[in-house]
Amino acid sequence: MAGSPPPGAAAGSDPLRRRRSWAELLAGRVKRQKYNPERGPKLKDSAVQLLRRHQSLSDLLLEVEAPPCGKPRLDAVMGCDSDQGSTGGSCSFIGSAFQDQALKLGVPVGILSARTVACSMKRVCEEPSHPVLLSTEQRKKLSSLLEIAQYLLAHSMFSRLSFCQEVWKAQNSLLLEAVWRLHVQSVVSLQELLESHPDMRAVVAWLFRNLRLLCQQIDTSCPSLDIARAVLSDFVELLVSQGFQENSDLRRVEETGTMSQVAAEVLQSMLSLALDALAAGLQEESSDHRVVSCWLGVFQALPCGGVSADALKRFLSHTLTQVLTHSPVLKASDAIQRQREWSFVRTHPLLTTLYRRLLVMLSPEESVGRLQEVLETREVNWQRVLSCVSTLVVCFPEALQLVQDWVARLMAHAFESYHLDSMVTAFLIVRQAAQEGPSVFPSYADWFKASFGSARGYHSCSKKALVFLFKFLSSLVPWEAPRYMQVHVLYPPLVPGKYRTLLTDYVALAKTRLADLKASLHALALPAPLKPSLFSCSCFSFLKVSLENMGLYEHLSSSEDVTENQPHSQAAQDVEKALLVFEHTGKIPVPVMEASIFRRSYYLSHFLPALLTPRVLPSAPDSREALIEALKRADKIPQSLYAAYCQACSTAEKPPEGAASGMRAEPTHAEEPLGPLRVALRELRALMADPTQADVISAQMAVVSERLSTALEHGDDDSPQGRGRIQLNVLAPELQQQEQLVVDLLLSAFCQSLMVASSSAPPERQGPWAAAFVRTLCGPTLLPAVLTRLCQLLHHQGPRLSASHVLGLAALVVHLGEPGSALPEVEPGPLAPASSLPVPRFLDSLLTCHTKESSLFCLRFCTATLSYALCRVCPQPCDSWHSCLSPGLVKKFQFLVFRFFSEARVPLPQEDAAGLPWGPLCLSPADWKMATLALWRQGHFQELLTGEFHLTFGDWLQLELEIQPGADALSDTERQDFHQWAIYEHYLPAPSASGGCDGDLQVACTVLINVLMDFYQSSRSWNHLESSGWVPGGHTGSGDLLSRLQEMVLDLELEQGAATQGHFVFSVLRSRLQPLAGGAGVATSLQRQQELLACRRLLLRLPPSILVGGLQARQPIDPLCEDFFHLVNSELRNFSQGGALTHDITIHFFRGLLNACAHSHDPLLTANLTLTGCQTKCPILLTSALAWWSSLEPILQSRWRKRFQCPLPLELQRLQEAQQFASNFLAPGSTSPAPSPAWVSAAALHFAVKKVKTEGARWPKLDCEREELLVPLFFFSLMDLLSSHLTPNDTVDPLKAVDTCAEVLECLQRRRVDWLVLFQLTETDAGLGHLLLRLAPDQHTKLLPLAFYSLLSHFKDDAIIREEAFLRVAVDMYFKLVQLFMDGETRAVSAPASRRLELQGQSSPQPGNPVQLITEARLFLLQLIPQCLKSGSSNMAELLAGREDWDPGVSSALLSRHRAVPDTDLYQEPRLF
Repeated sequence: MAGSPPPGAAAGSDPLRRRRSWAELLAGRVKRQKYNPERGPKLKDSAVQLLRRHQSLSDLLLEVEAPPCGKPRLDAVMGCDSDQGSTGGSCSFIGSAFQDQALKLGVPVGILSARTVACSMKRVCEEPSHPVLLSTEQRKKLSSLLEIAQYLLAHSMFSRLSFCQEVWKAQNSLLLEAVWRLHVQSVVSLQELLESHPDMRAVVAWLFRNLRLLCQQIDTSCPSLDIARAVLSDFVELLVSQGFQENSDLRRVEETGTMSQVAAEVLQSMLSLALDALAAGLQEESSDHRVVSCWLGVFQALPCGGVSADALKRFLSHTLTQVLTHSPVLKASDAIQRQREWSFVRTHPLLTTLYRRLLVMLSPEESVGRLQEVLETREVNWQRVLSCVSTLVVCFPEALQLVQDWVARLMAHAFESYHLDSMVTAFLIVRQAAQEGPSVFPSYADWFKASFGSARGYHSCSKKALVFLFKFLSSLVPWEAPRYMQVHVLYPPLVPGKYRTLLTDYVALAKTRLADLKASLHALALPAPLKPSLFSCSCFSFLKVSLENMGLYEHLSSSEDVTENQPHSQAAQDVEKALLVFEHTGKIPVPVMEASIFRRSYYLSHFLPALLTPRVLPSAPDSREALIEALKRADKIPQSLYAAYCQACSTAEKPPEGAASGMRAEPTHAEEPLGPLRVALRELRALMADPTQADVISAQMAVVSERLSTALEHGDDDSPQGRGRIQLNVLAPELQQQEQLVVDLLLSAFCQSLMVASSSAPPERQGPWAAAFVRTLCGPTLLPAVLTRLCQLLHHQGPRLSASHVLGLAALVVHLGEPGSALPEVEPGPLAPASSLPVPRFLDSLLTCHTKESSLFCLRFCTATLSYALCRVCPQPCDSWHSCLSPGLVKKFQFLVFRFFSEARVPLPQEDAAGLPWGPLCLSPADWKMATLALWRQGHFQELLTGEFHLTFGDWLQLELEIQPGADALSDTERQDFHQWAIYEHYLPAPSASGGCDGDLQVACTVLINVLMDFYQSSRSWNHLESSGWVPGGHTGSGDLLSRLQEMVLDLELEQGAATQGHFVFSVLRSRLQPLAGGAGVATSLQRQQELLACRRLLLRLPPSILVGGLQARQPIDPLCEDFFHLVNSELRNFSQGGALTHDITIHFFRGLLNACAHSHDPLLTANLTLTGCQTKCPILLTSALAWWSSLEPILQSRWRKRFQCPLPLELQRLQEAQQFASNFLAPGSTSPAPSPAWVSAAALHFAVKKVKTEGARWPKLDCEREELLVPLFFFSLMDLLSSHLTPNDTVDPLKAVDTCAEVLECLQRRRVDWLVLFQLTETDAGLGHLLLRLAPDQHTKLLPLAFYSLLSHFKDDAIIREEAFLRVAVDMYFKLVQLFMDGETRAVSAPASRRLELQGQSSPQPGNPVQLITEARLFLLQLIPQCLKSGSSNMAELLAGREDWDPGVSSALLSRHRAVPDTDLYQEPRLF
């Protein structure tokens, strides 16, 4: 039938050339025969029988697939129209064909169909295509073929076993995707197919080859990328599930073991391929790189759905073990030498990615356990082990404690059993982790010192342990890097004295090795306990390190890392220190001068080149130029070096070519190393889009740390943190160019990364990246520069910072507070109120509230800081929030909120913590206000304001005093209203537990007084002008608060009425002065003087009624003025001059007296009682009134007459009379007798004499005065003489003081008045002695021996011999003078007066030269002793008691004279009558 030619075939065509189709043949038959419905079925049966007799089953299976366009399908011929019917009809037809063929051949239909399908599958795979993947055409054919196989399998006409056997016969042409599709379309599972192969080794080889080809072809250019990844994923799932399943069924042990072995071998082969390729080095675009990258990327897709968790964990654990033990060719000595090359950053990214995935899936705890187990039981590849440790500590912050505990166990085991392997392992792990930087692990120096630097070290248990340690350290010397030997030498183990030789032997060995390596200890900055002092350079003696390259100064500001630094870095620090000293003193620093002589090599080789660095000279000479010129004038700079410096500076002043045209200059030398760092920071910022990827971000942070070390040109940071202090100059912070470039780049990157991270996640869900970044900034080398830059930004440029900068720096401040005491303290500068501050308090001190601009910036910064901190720790307890913030910052926020927002002064409904005001927005002022109030209303925030974080009344006062009224954001009226609210409405009624006053006005006044006095003492330093003080309208806000204090004191007086006891103000002053009373040092004395000055100023600004308060016309007056009298006698008296208090306090007292009289029923009696009491209780008030009588009398007269319309009280009239007597005494003519009391008249006369300008005047009227007047007058003259030397000024003329004393002394000697009593005054003396001691400062009375011997030339010889007590007084004064000299009390005496006396030919010794005075006094005594009568030299042993050794010559002369003088009564004739 097929060969019958159709009609018309002979006309124009060759029948052999073209075969007609089956449809054409049928068409011809239709035309010839008539239609008969019964012939249809017959015809169909005939066609089927025809096909069965001539069919090829293989071709038939492939023909079922859709033919090309235009070609009829088999199912169409069979009359199947629908798709479902099409497939079913075709499959049923093929099934019946297989049954007929099997029946004909006599074989089972399943075997026949399996062989046929396998043959067809082989034909599909043999077509040209991808090495492991099917083409699109092949995929369609195979899909249809597998559909038929599924039908046959469903109808029990297909044998899987036979099919697998037939497939493996064609394994060389079998494609991996075809095998995978058998599994996917449920024809034969991969496990069944693989297990059916007779040769397992062949299966392993086939799978390994095809998986490698598949990995090699998977890239972005692969047309079937999704299919390829699915193929790889399913095969990995099968291999993992079969290779690491738990064999619980004993009946399948052998079967399972075979498949498990295949799977394990394939996985191991692929991993070995990757590890070998990584070890050999990979090129980015190579096929091996694609294979390794693809295979290791499989671990990113784990876990798979078909793999149990236990199997997956076993696989990962096995993989980690295989990685650590693969190719263990490196020894421990190789690891010691090369581990620096195996850091996280230098490890191949593909390997670190594998580590991260394994560690994530296993957890850090299991990973550390696996590491420990592998190291204990197997030979390891040290490179892989140590790079895994680096990845562990870098990417998993929680692993820090795990690694430290592991190392501690290793060290304990090593010293318990003297196990060397444990010791090696511990040292390698610590060094590997430490080289990743301080942000992830403590430095090696810290660990070594903590382990061996104390008596609790591992080595301290026995001598054997010591020997073991030093033997181990010595064995490391040939292999380890210099920096580790430097750590061992600079931080040596603590060794008992009897085993010191072990240490010295090791030090000698290490120094020899360092010398061979050309590494030095000299350029290292020693830690604080071992650093050279400011003026000397000493190191611990047993090292005997040369000091030639060590610096001039003790640099406590930075703990340099223990690396091979060059001496020029130390010299640069010395130059900066020398410039700072030169700016303050104007003189060449002493260490520089000493170095130019004693350390000339360092001075010429390092210091001068650092000082003479070429630069563009400023128009006006700066401190550096001035120091250079000073050294040049002192011949301390060689001429050639100075000429080269000048030439280089002139060259530097020439602008580079192209600069004028606006061309971009080439990057400077300082900018070149920052390129890699910028790239690393840019990549980190890109990762911030998903800040929850903690391991990826941690890995990138390690890259940043590595690039940062390169930019800073220093190696591993092995110096301990927190050692020493950081010195900064807050008023003028400066950074070197390279440091500022690096710090600015880091701070900008931190702010930008924070903005990116905050745009996608709130702070509490950003992970630990910010804390890790800040830990990188906290290295000992970088931290001083970071803090200096923060000082510039926050303290000097704060108001100009943008919102993004404010948010970023606020978060930085929060994280800087997290380490707490781990960071070193900061010394803000020589003028700072505190010597050192913790970092959080230092950062808080940079925020000021002096002006409107600084206050607004401070409020913005505090809002951002507190919001960020609250977001970070909101789910955690309050202690976490408190630990990262300074109380001062929280208090400033509360202060400014009260000050700027009246809404916050009234109770408002608190909001929940859901809407924290934090976000990367460029906030406008209105937005900042809303954010601040939102934070303030947070209920959670208000709960945190407890304890030291609550703003108390004293804290509010201190901050308010910092405000400068001229630059305040509030007007005068607004400020007064604010003060009124804060004091009377907020803090006065508030309970003391919350910082209030419990409604007690006296408590409020006490707090205000203390704060004012504290502020006054601190306002003259650090950020305050010398002219600032308690002046209303001045530079500080104390004027307004002083007004509030005056109001409160008056209100309190009106409330309490007439006082029956002393005023509370004096109790406040006493509480402040008492702690300073016992100190004998100069600092304590100066502090006490400053405190007294503040007390005096406070009293002058309070109402005078405090001094003389509520006096009534009754006795006694003690309870009313006792406190003020005590203050004058004990404190203010020591500030008096010439027996008188200052004018202001004197006037203030008499104002108080007039005020008391005005409120008294008997003003005359009140005044008289008060002044009478002053004569015995506080006499210096009366002498002060006489000293200032010329200005005091008009005020008293005017106010008394206006108020009382009567003459002055009697006691005031007596003062008038004494003043009149003094005026008449100096006038020519007769003089009336001195009024009583005589000492008052003597004081008036003394002050009158001081006002006379003439020198050498004679006063013959003294001979007519009473003895009671002459002795006090001589005392006042002596005090005046001492004052001329203690406080030299134009008001007291030393020459006139000497003349006055001489004139009075001559009169006293002429009239035989006992004047020696003035030099024997004691507090227990009654009468005049006790009174005179209260009229002079204690320092003056202590220096009376100086006055005594300054008048030697005025002692009359005959008077001296006749005075029986003179020798006793002279000897006592001499020994007291010697004691004063030995105690250093004579240093306060000035010399100008002595020189003036010498110019005028005065031969008498003067206090200005204590040594000369003592010499003259000794000579005088030695001449006087033989001339004295026996009665004058008796009882000398009692006088010399305890002082014989002070001057043996004088003591011997006194004692020998006492024994040699005979009793003259024995040679006199007896009187009989």
